[in-house]
Amino acid sequence: MLFNSIEFLVFYPIVFFLYWKFFAVKIRPRALFIIAASYIFYGWWDYRFLSLIIISTLIDYSIGTQLAKTENPRTRKSWLLLSLFSNLGILGFFKYYNFFVASWEELFSSFGISWDPLFLNVALPVGISFYTFQTLSYTIDVYRKKIPPCEDIFQFAAYVCFFPQLVAGPIERASHLLPQFALPARVKRWEIRIGLKQMLWGFFKKIVIADSCAPIVNQIFQSPDSYSSGMLIAGSILFAFQIYGDFSGYSDIAIGTSRLLGFKLMDNFNYPYFSRSIPEFWRRWHISLSTWFRDYLYIPLGGSRGTFVNRVRNVFIVFLVSGLWHGANWTFVFWGLIHALLFMPGLLLRVRMFKSSIFRAPTSEHWFLKTSSVIITFAIVCIAWIFFRASSISEAWTYLSNIPINWKTNSISGIPGYISGIIILFILTEFISRRQRYPVFYSMPNQWGRSLAYSVTVIFILVALYLNDEQTFIYFQF
Repeated sequence: MLFNSIEFLVFYPIVFFLYWKFFAVKIRPRALFIIAASYIFYGWWDYRFLSLIIISTLIDYSIGTQLAKTENPRTRKSWLLLSLFSNLGILGFFKYYNFFVASWEELFSSFGISWDPLFLNVALPVGISFYTFQTLSYTIDVYRKKIPPCEDIFQFAAYVCFFPQLVAGPIERASHLLPQFALPARVKRWEIRIGLKQMLWGFFKKIVIADSCAPIVNQIFQSPDSYSSGMLIAGSILFAFQIYGDFSGYSDIAIGTSRLLGFKLMDNFNYPYFSRSIPEFWRRWHISLSTWFRDYLYIPLGGSRGTFVNRVRNVFIVFLVSGLWHGANWTFVFWGLIHALLFMPGLLLRVRMFKSSIFRAPTSEHWFLKTSSVIITFAIVCIAWIFFRASSISEAWTYLSNIPINWKTNSISGIPGYISGIIILFILTEFISRRQRYPVFYSMPNQWGRSLAYSVTVIFILVALYLNDEQTFIYFQF
């Protein structure tokens, strides 16, 4: 079920009413109700893949229980390895089997060896990367004795399948979200207002920004040879706003809908396109994933400790795995490699990953230096996004090579004026609102001013719904 669908507009009000009318303050019934609502939400897409969520839930709940029963290091490590093998095995089978088989087939063919492998003809389960990492974080934290194991299987199941963030995050830690299921739901009026504002802004990002950019981006990336350099540059910029509006919009809706039910999710985006360096970008972009890799992969590998070679190795492993997490295609691996390379200057300066800059942001507060660093960082991110969006590495190189070739025809007349205007309006709104989660216009002291801001946003959304086709969320495929 999509957030931007008619089904969800019917589903959520019903869930909201029943939740607060009958279940909110009763812990066990509330967990059961959330499980039922979440399974309906996910099963609306394909009920058969609910079995994977149930299997993952049972495995990690059982392993967490077993970890609490023993202090033997070898036994505890065996249980942890079983969790890793089971969860990553399911993820690898459904997401990466065809990818690796096709890669091996291509490798054998290059040596003249004929091989007719067996490929899977099955859809990728929506959100499998998200809920797999969420359950893994629980098992690892129990193993590390950072949290106690959950004693109630229904609370744990509700944590795993909580529908607002089930299929595209944020990837919640058990230490943050799971305890909220053990307390009666409470929500204050001001929290409801914040949740509704964040939901409204999330729908604006998705429907007005992302869905308006999507058709143009698709056309340009399908045949980059046919477009001028100006259009190719515009295409990469529009994709940057498409994926940001799409993914951060989903996160905003997820956080808002959760807040209306009395749950608080972590912030997943913090205005990343105003970053002044690549490391700052990663502190602001998909925060739940970047911190997951920091805590469960980068630091266990040694982090910034050890020799320079070890630090380089750790950075490359994190970003290559991060790239592969996004999809079963070498383009995502190459995208991760690009960002890993962008960390090398920082390693040479012996700065710590995720906490300091590579191309170190100017210490001066002069507006020109700050603006220049933002523009340069955004340009680098847009170049990397080309590999993320392209269907193959060769297609990405074709896209990039056509920019200087077609420089004499640098027109961007193919971009509708209203889309350019919306993007500029969006940038300005985000800039002046960058210290809060939604536009400052939603917080004006004057009631008429707030009402006007809400009305304009709704009008934009309705017009975009009329002009654009319904688009699925990009990160559903991950």
